[in-house]
Amino acid sequence: MYIQAGARTDLGRVRKNNEDCYSVDDGLQLYVLSDGMGGEAHGEVASQLAVQTVLTHCRQGANSRSTPLFGEASPDVSERTNRLASAIRLANRKVFETASADADHKGMGATVAGVWVDGQKMCVAHVGDSRVYLLRAGTLEQITADHSLVAEKVRVGILTPQEADASEMQSVLTRAVGTSPGVEVDTDEQMLFVGDTVLLCSDGLTRMATDPEIASTLLTSSSSQEAADRLVDIANDGGGVDNISVIVLRVLEKSEGLLDRLKIWKKYSG
Repeated sequence: MYIQAGARTDLGRVRKNNEDCYSVDDGLQLYVLSDGMGGEAHGEVASQLAVQTVLTHCRQGANSRSTPLFGEASPDVSERTNRLASAIRLANRKVFETASADADHKGMGATVAGVWVDGQKMCVAHVGDSRVYLLRAGTLEQITADHSLVAEKVRVGILTPQEADASEMQSVLTRAVGTSPGVEVDTDEQMLFVGDTVLLCSDGLTRMATDPEIASTLLTSSSSQEAADRLVDIANDGGGVDNISVIVLRVLEKSEGLLDRLKIWKKYSG
């Protein structure tokens, strides 16, 4: 099994700076995306700090199992999922401390969505409304639950999904990294199979594109990178009201992955 990754971030059509940040670590099969918030409080600082903290902590944990965890480990998920959740808790602490120490950064925070692949197991951890989707056999499923005011109202039946999509309160989060000393991190684990596609994205995509549009784009793109590029273009064509970031992961047969890499090598080696 081989993971083919494609990713892109874009300013969008309205914002003056990009507060999104992402990282793709193919060697560790670790993929992290963050959407900063705070405007003049420098949301881009929060997202960059969050992503780098998650990467560093997970790399340290991969190199040494004795690396301490931040927060209590859950007995219901694997060691790797607990490590990913620990990394987000540490990112929360660092963003909060940075915001508290500098008046210019007061009020900044971020969402974080992380995926760490371990063999056939996909470890997921997140805070906020950046999402992780799984596309399998033509069906797109959102496997993270948004930590937002409208999502909470949908879950308790106060709003319909259609009303939530039209609400002016879509951007109001109930949980974010860096806004308080501690944060609750949601975790999940999924088994991956050849043919699956995983999408991590900021709300700059999901506010502009419907789930059917996203699924169709993932299904009809020839590669992960093409899918990422097309999704960003769709969001911009729809108005691009926010920064847009996507990471697309395709689960391929090992032979397919090697063939893809050989084609890329030939393309750039002349």
